[in-house]
Amino acid sequence: MRAMTEGSTVTPLELFFDLVFVYALTQVTALMADDLTGRGLLRGLLLLALLWWCWCCYAWLSNTVRADEGLVRVVLFAVMATMFVVAVTIPEAFDDLPGGLSGPVVFAACYLVVRVLHLVLYFFAARGDAGLRRQLLRAALPMLAGALLLFSAALVPQRLTDSPQQVDTIRTALWVLALAVDYGGIMAIGARGWRIFSAAHWTERHGLIIIIALGESLVAIGVGVTALPISWPIIVASVLAIAVTAALWWAYFDVVSIAAERVLHRAAGAARAALGRDSYTYLHLPMVAGIILLALGFKKVLAYVGDGTEHKLTDPLHGLGLLALYGGVILYLLGHIGFRLRNMGSVNWPRATTVLLLVVLLPVADRLPALAALGLLAAVCVGMVVAEVRLFGAARRELRDSFLAEHGASPAPDGH
Repeated sequence: MRAMTEGSTVTPLELFFDLVFVYALTQVTALMADDLTGRGLLRGLLLLALLWWCWCCYAWLSNTVRADEGLVRVVLFAVMATMFVVAVTIPEAFDDLPGGLSGPVVFAACYLVVRVLHLVLYFFAARGDAGLRRQLLRAALPMLAGALLLFSAALVPQRLTDSPQQVDTIRTALWVLALAVDYGGIMAIGARGWRIFSAAHWTERHGLIIIIALGESLVAIGVGVTALPISWPIIVASVLAIAVTAALWWAYFDVVSIAAERVLHRAAGAARAALGRDSYTYLHLPMVAGIILLALGFKKVLAYVGDGTEHKLTDPLHGLGLLALYGGVILYLLGHIGFRLRNMGSVNWPRATTVLLLVVLLPVADRLPALAALGLLAAVCVGMVVAEVRLFGAARRELRDSFLAEHGASPAPDGH
């Protein structure tokens, strides 16, 4: 094993590792699209929270030792194989399909293997660091308790009651409890003992997972018109969806990711670990969840504008499809607001205003054709970016110029 040091960056193997999560996110979006109900959305978000927790575990590990060296490389390949089985089993994570193995049991078992491999490898990588090893032993308790609750949900008898709905409720409640125990347990044991050895690696790693989630939104655009003949409404909807996605990319990568890395770099010890835990491990989840909900909304809009047999071009996008479209952006921006508040101690008022504006416009969008509702969303998102560039132009240019200088590039002659 080779230790990570300040200034270390993401390794190619970590990018390869993330490909499994690309497929898993696609599975989550498909699951919610096939069951566009309150239950379906809740289950999709629960699955996303579990997948996110698995990804975060290995982000902490790969910030301690290089992912592409020694034993770590071999274990990560094993984890990838196990996580792929987890992703394949997502359609059966709650309800077993006829024939074959029990889907919920296979899902819970593979999840446990992924978490145990992480703890064992992390404990071995922490040799010589008694504080980190104690923290890992503390973290094992909520992990095992959460896994036990997932197995309990998987083993709930189908005929426990006369009502299948009650069985679904029990299973979902056990999932909620399992995640609450795991997430809450890590917060309860505190940050002392955790280590972030490279601020550059940490911020880059989380920036890449945001790109992966945004990539899923682009995949959803294409999947939404699979087998449909190309038309002008599909072209317009695709361009508008790309505009929304580009605005969300801009909101994260233009200055926020740069400023956040500098704040994390200046912190040290337990303060740095707490900042990394809160700002990234916890507050990036609503950003990723918002993007996945947005992907679901894109998929529904493209189905509306491209399919002339079941929907007319003038049909509004009612209900949960519209809520996913607008609510996804709202949740993403709320994650940003919390991220900045925790990381920099201030509120981004243009984004807070945008959240309020989208909430106000939601009833308006409910009465518009689906394509017009998407156009309204694109206009608001692009308008937010333009407003931020105009309001914070000087500070933005200064930050980006210094960033370019640090990375060996020079700004254009006009300073932009």
